[in-house]
Amino acid sequence: MRIPFLSMFMTSPFDGLQEHAEKVKECAWAFQQAIECHVTEKCNSFEKLRQEVITLESEADAIKRRIRGHLPKGTMMPVDKFQIFRYLREQDSVLDAVEDALDWISFRSDPGIPKLLEKDFFLLVDAVIEPIEELSKMVAEARIYFKNFSNKQRDIVKKIIQNLRQKEHEADKAEDAVKQKTFNSDLDPVTVFHMIRLSETIGSIADHAENAGDMMRAMLSN
Repeated sequence: MRIPFLSMFMTSPFDGLQEHAEKVKECAWAFQQAIECHVTEKCNSFEKLRQEVITLESEADAIKRRIRGHLPKGTMMPVDKFQIFRYLREQDSVLDAVEDALDWISFRSDPGIPKLLEKDFFLLVDAVIEPIEELSKMVAEARIYFKNFSNKQRDIVKKIIQNLRQKEHEADKAEDAVKQKTFNSDLDPVTVFHMIRLSETIGSIADHAENAGDMMRAMLSN
């Protein structure tokens, strides 16, 4: 018989995971605004938004440290604490990829995206935001599941994981579209390199979200 999760913790680690997931979602919104600012060229708020992402990432790090510090050694749990650590690492890597993408953009002094790539680029950005939103939903529903272990609730979480995988697949296709169009353009070599690397970095946001979903699936199977 499973032991109710909250009977062994004054605070469930899933409370912290959800708090961290919400911070990741906040970061995604700031990222989306920063990208829109960069593409419009006339926007002067890109650096401010990039700094906002850095601040949110720092706040998420504090949450991450708190979660790790509240998993005492030897405590019996229905979920292995190392699974929680692996899940948290992937969820946190979403933030790292967001920050890396904005840093990479900031290395070039000229704002904007080549006009022929704008539509596909926006589709890519939108495609990686959706898995992050699914991530937040997944953690919220998993938090409920690990309180009551309801089979119905477990199915809800599994359905979200399936949706997350599908959205990551769509993000992969959007990334490929940007790369293919970039390679087949007459853009200068520096811009080609910059756009390929940028699209791969942005695409990795969805990859880490999917990996987090895989880690959650492993926790559900315990």
